[in-house]
Amino acid sequence: MKRAALAVSTLSLLSLTACGGSADSDTATGEPRPTATRAKQATPAERLAKLMITKADVPGLDVKATSRDKGDDKYVFAKSPDDVTVDKPACAQPAYATNQLPVGEPQGDLTHYVPQGNEFTYITLTTYAPGKAEAAFAGLAKGVESCGDGFTAKANGSVTYDSVTAEEPVAKAGDESLAFRATMPFQGITHTLHAQAVRKGDVMAVYVSVDGMAMVQDRPGDAKLPATVVKAQNAKLG
Repeated sequence: MKRAALAVSTLSLLSLTACGGSADSDTATGEPRPTATRAKQATPAERLAKLMITKADVPGLDVKATSRDKGDDKYVFAKSPDDVTVDKPACAQPAYATNQLPVGEPQGDLTHYVPQGNEFTYITLTTYAPGKAEAAFAGLAKGVESCGDGFTAKANGSVTYDSVTAEEPVAKAGDESLAFRATMPFQGITHTLHAQAVRKGDVMAVYVSVDGMAMVQDRPGDAKLPATVVKAQNAKLG
């Protein structure tokens, strides 16, 4: 089970603009006057929850909360980016992205996953303050470019990446898209995971697919990102 957990581990809430009711001005001061009709601004968690896909968005598939979402940390690689150490600082953002952790400086994040046989596709949604999403995306892109010869990340266990290579996104969307694959050696066998990031405004979606049983079964793993899942989530970003 520990080996399976490490395999799966190598692998917030998106921004719907809150509707703000128009406020009347106080005739004496010219300042806005509170009204009972002004809409309550959604929290980052509420915004992301509305943007995460559900079973209805991917007919025939399921969408589940991760162990970290459920508070079960037994098989979680790390609870937050602060728990992760990387031998090459430039590779920190790819390490976070491939382990279901938010990149950059988010206001909130949420991760669910879609199981398909032995393969799992993780979706991490993250929301940011104005300008921070662009910086987070740029940091991830720089990490992918800088870490071609691999790196090692440590938290609840250790994961070594032999290589990180940019590839064509499954489905481009939003304001920016990038995709990459990472290879990991385990007992002489190479395992490959595929990842993609999409930024739309101040929200980012990161997708990661892994073969959760390949390491346990002593065979190569190379799970591709399912276009159906990626396109469904991209559509909800707007």
